[in-house]
Amino acid sequence: MAKKPLTLKNIAIFIWDLLNFVRKLIINMVFFPILILVVVIVAVVISGEEELKLETGTALVLDLSGNLVDQTRRVDPVSKLLSQNKGNQENAEVLLSDLLYVIDNATHDERIGAIVLDLSGMSAGISKLTAVGEALKRFREAGKKVVAIGDWFGRSQFYLASYADEIYLNPRGEVFVDGYAAYNLYFKSALEKLKVKTHVFRVGTYKSAVEPYIRDDMSPAAKEATQLLIDDLWSSYAATVATNRGIEPAELVLDADTYLARLNQFDGDSAELAVKQGWVDGLKSDEEFRQAMIELVGEDTENHIFRQVHYADYFKLVQPQPSLLPVDSVGVIVAKGTIMNGYQAPGDIGGKSTAELIREARFDDNIKALVLRVDSPGGSAFASEEIRQELLALKAAGKPVVVSMGSLAASGGYWISASADYIYATPTTLTGSIGIFGLITTFEDSLAAIGVHADGVATNEWAAHSPFKSLSPKLEAAIQRNIERGYKEFISLVAQERNMSLEQVDAIAQGRVWSGKKAQELGLVDEIGDMPEALAKAATLADMQTFDIKLIEQEMSPEEQFIQEMFASASSLLPQSATQNDLVDKLMSVWGKVLENIARFDDPKGTYLYCEYCQLQ
Repeated sequence: MAKKPLTLKNIAIFIWDLLNFVRKLIINMVFFPILILVVVIVAVVISGEEELKLETGTALVLDLSGNLVDQTRRVDPVSKLLSQNKGNQENAEVLLSDLLYVIDNATHDERIGAIVLDLSGMSAGISKLTAVGEALKRFREAGKKVVAIGDWFGRSQFYLASYADEIYLNPRGEVFVDGYAAYNLYFKSALEKLKVKTHVFRVGTYKSAVEPYIRDDMSPAAKEATQLLIDDLWSSYAATVATNRGIEPAELVLDADTYLARLNQFDGDSAELAVKQGWVDGLKSDEEFRQAMIELVGEDTENHIFRQVHYADYFKLVQPQPSLLPVDSVGVIVAKGTIMNGYQAPGDIGGKSTAELIREARFDDNIKALVLRVDSPGGSAFASEEIRQELLALKAAGKPVVVSMGSLAASGGYWISASADYIYATPTTLTGSIGIFGLITTFEDSLAAIGVHADGVATNEWAAHSPFKSLSPKLEAAIQRNIERGYKEFISLVAQERNMSLEQVDAIAQGRVWSGKKAQELGLVDEIGDMPEALAKAATLADMQTFDIKLIEQEMSPEEQFIQEMFASASSLLPQSATQNDLVDKLMSVWGKVLENIARFDDPKGTYLYCEYCQLQ
């Protein structure tokens, strides 16, 4: 088998794999004996656990820690167990569908009288937070109370907390809502110093994903488009929070002079300022909050706390059991993460793995329609088309396809959405980014600087290409022509599927990103809505009066499922000190993400449908 060429991507993959291997080796050598003991203890504890019983009026504590996602990544259970820490779960994930199910179930559960929001470790895009907020609204409309408590509220935490009846802040705490910003690192000068040549091929004025490799700053066109985009997002954020809190949008984020002047009025006490601004309803210490909740829901006298059940415990108690009888269903496939080639684990989109899930839906006689939930900035052009082709086969089999866009469905994420029978987006979905680019790095100057040169013979000039030689003008022209062809195919696809002319599509394409609200105005999506609307639309298109919902996903073996559940239960028994993130872990995480992102560029033709600034949410 031929060796892979030495490229920037392959170097990044090697470095990351090496660092990850060393980290896991050290962790397993130190902690594996402890884990064996913990697992044995857990097995004993689980066997003697009593069924959780709830008294009427109990408070459901949504102690959410981690990223709110449409699909969780499948991770090594040993690493997950050792990295968990209730106060610091940077890589933890909370499944959005599970959270919505828990809130909706609690709405109709007479044992649950209130919800307490503890959001200190949570982060999410505004689209997902809005879905949770709407579920909290339904809970309140049932005559039940929602209370938020926190030591500190940032942008995400405060947005969701604004849906509560009351927000309480620790007297030493702070509300810090900073708006949206889009900044990136630029490597042009660094690559020049390393004598690395970056060859960029693109179409689209606003296709800025390649700018970090060819510039030291953001281009004026990218600044213009991105500023309009974040202003659009902020207006949606501010309008929602201001309405929920009964304040003016202008009072949500004060300019620096006004903030300092008002802060001085309270002798620098930011918590008192938060009350005065109407951001929170009052200040309460942990003890004061405990007493207030005891008055509301009663006391657990044995543990000296208010009557409560935590999110994870309540979900285990009420989680739905799979149906044993086949019934007509709307299938749901989640396409979340970067689009890459081949087979990818949940949390990323694989061209072949996602296509296989769609094929499974096609040959399942009980699946009458499909909702594709897209939450992706795009990725490989080849893998994106591979997925779309399978969706076309599903439609040809007489099964309607409806797309529900999550926080983002841009570039390749829009490509796989375009051929759906109907497209829903939320007002703050980031979509569009209709453009394409190619990226190739060569190292001939880097090697020459240390006295290494490449030379040899080939049967033709195409075979002579190497990462250690400069690209020939003819090869560059061929690649650019391929990119231009890809762009024409993209806008032609959109024009055909959205009943628009090529000129109309080109005017709103060029790599530009739009909010879901603006995308509807431009004709890129059909309607503003979320998963409930998409499911109902799919059932309508399939002429289904009643239906079940079937999640189609990669399945774990019974052995994998057992190990996952066992280690999940063991996490609560680990000592706190064993799970603390140290400075080295944090630095490794930062560099690991950079290397991982580079490694994701794996298209066989080197062409990508990817949105760089779609991680704003």
